[in-house]
Amino acid sequence: MTYDTGTGTTGIDMDALRARIPALRAGVAHFDGPGGTQTPTPVIEAITHALSNPLAVRGSVAPGEINAETIVREFRLAMADLLGAQAAGIVVGRSATQLTYDFSRVLARGWAPGDEVIVSRLDHDANIRPWVQAAEQAGAVVRWADFDPATGELPATSVGALLTDRTRLVAVTAASNLIGTRPDVAAIADLVHRAGALLYVDGVHLAAHAFVDVTALGADFFVCSPYKFFGPHHGVLAASTGLLETLRPDKLAPSTDAVPERFELGTLPYEALAGTRAAVDFLADLAPDTPGTGQDRRTRLRSAFAAVEVHETALRERAEEAMSQLDGVTQHSRAALRTPTMLLTFDNREATEAYHFLARSRIHAPAGSFYALEASRHLGLGTAGGLRVGLSPYNNADDIERLTAALSAFLRS
Repeated sequence: MTYDTGTGTTGIDMDALRARIPALRAGVAHFDGPGGTQTPTPVIEAITHALSNPLAVRGSVAPGEINAETIVREFRLAMADLLGAQAAGIVVGRSATQLTYDFSRVLARGWAPGDEVIVSRLDHDANIRPWVQAAEQAGAVVRWADFDPATGELPATSVGALLTDRTRLVAVTAASNLIGTRPDVAAIADLVHRAGALLYVDGVHLAAHAFVDVTALGADFFVCSPYKFFGPHHGVLAASTGLLETLRPDKLAPSTDAVPERFELGTLPYEALAGTRAAVDFLADLAPDTPGTGQDRRTRLRSAFAAVEVHETALRERAEEAMSQLDGVTQHSRAALRTPTMLLTFDNREATEAYHFLARSRIHAPAGSFYALEASRHLGLGTAGGLRVGLSPYNNADDIERLTAALSAFLRS
């Protein structure tokens, strides 16, 4: 069975989805998904269940040890299903930023003066600054791949033109958190690997909106944040176990040298990992036509994200059409392939004014550059950025109508 999304398309059962997210009962229209989604009841319950039962340092004897070990194992399997990765290649971190800093330091140990690193102006600063700083410390050269500010596109050729036999690593986003652009990562990966370099992909924004296959993307490292797709606040990195085996991070002497644990410092946040496993299952349950069919989780996730993309694309197109009818509004999200993320600026008005005006109408669409500092500057917006309207699976047509009416009132005020 399929469901009317309220946008003239079919896909997700919106009433059922929204009913499972307690925060939506407050009546706020949330367009802040790129900064973090609201939390579903199954995720809250999984966290509560983990904390309500015995927990201890992982082991195989006491109940608390076994519970912790089970939580970690199920978490890695769930994230492997979500990303098309190896469970033994799933690394836990406090955040995607922390993981990128950690891996930049480990990888930079193999760089020499004159080696080269490529970063993109499209990226969140978390996939720029760690590499720039690591390169500076190693004496490596930083090269910048520019996107087209008129179209928002980052062609693979923009990266390819910078590659040399001294390139050691390329860092690129799978989707811009500011304007939604989805570069052709697979094409970039092909060029990068031909040059003998590694590819580090920031998948934080993409993983919330699209079915991910790290192997098909060609990502040597892929980092994401579960709180962007209904889970708790922490980071996850996926890489092949073979690649991880070649890296030697700093660690405590008694800590295990096994992969992936050698990259995970201290005791893991078991309750957060339980919540993330539940978030992946929640996403898989969005798949239409699959309840009770016995399909594996990876297959259901593929179906779920297909439905999510249909729903979010329809809403995005509806919102973009509505914004185009408003005088004095500029839309900066223009790439042919993009997430449901809009960046708006206003003639003679600050985006922060719109942000505060909307908040008074119980609509949350924040303003800023959202740490995509280089992208904001490259768009000619300085450090101020714009008003970001980011859609999530739980947004509906009523949210778009509320946003349109409120922005119309703002422009008249």
